[in-house]
Amino acid sequence: MTDYTAVITGGSKGIGLDLAERMLDQGYTVISIARGKSPDAPSELIQMSADLLDAEAVAETAREIADAHEVTHFVQNAGVIWPNLLEEAKPADITGLTQLQLGSALTLLQAFLPAMKARSFGRVLFNGSRAALGVPTRTAYSAAKAGMIGMARTWALELAPHGITVNVVAPGPVLTDNFWGIVPKGSEREAELAQKMPVGRLGTVRDVSNAFLYFADPENGFVTGQTLFVCGGASVGTLSL
Repeated sequence: MTDYTAVITGGSKGIGLDLAERMLDQGYTVISIARGKSPDAPSELIQMSADLLDAEAVAETAREIADAHEVTHFVQNAGVIWPNLLEEAKPADITGLTQLQLGSALTLLQAFLPAMKARSFGRVLFNGSRAALGVPTRTAYSAAKAGMIGMARTWALELAPHGITVNVVAPGPVLTDNFWGIVPKGSEREAELAQKMPVGRLGTVRDVSNAFLYFADPENGFVTGQTLFVCGGASVGTLSL
């Protein structure tokens, strides 16, 4: 058994749930924060309900967790896309996704930080996106994900003297509900996207959780402030012949 406690936002499905299950298998205590609870999650997973768009709800949940647990690993995984073209984009989209992706992370980590500093150990992980480099219809989403990288690099510098690392995993197209909310599951469009990927396929949740587990490992304390694109080569580009 390990003596580590991980908090994963959006740990009730997709990438977050796969990571939660794998951390549970390694002996972690794992807490998920999501809008709803998953009936399919392992019974060992502690599931807490909160809407990360609600700043007050996030603050209350953060206090409740910090009062009951010494958190060693914090994974900001929850996210939505809200796609639209520039002409239809609204400032409220940017405000909402900034709260969801960045504001909630700030509130949660501030609550967990005293325990991490007292222990001189911590792992802070973000689920970013290849979209931080730019994708059509992603005005608010790309802005929030790009901001995530900058915030993570700043936190990495501030927290390095305390034995706390901060890193970003930035997936490309991954077969999750968020993806299928935009591209119909099993559609020709899905097959076309897979063919255009340099590796010839779309990503899986396991591809992404593999990267998270690397950064989460207590032995990997010499890597911080980094962004790892888990995108099948999409961040590099494709060659059209």
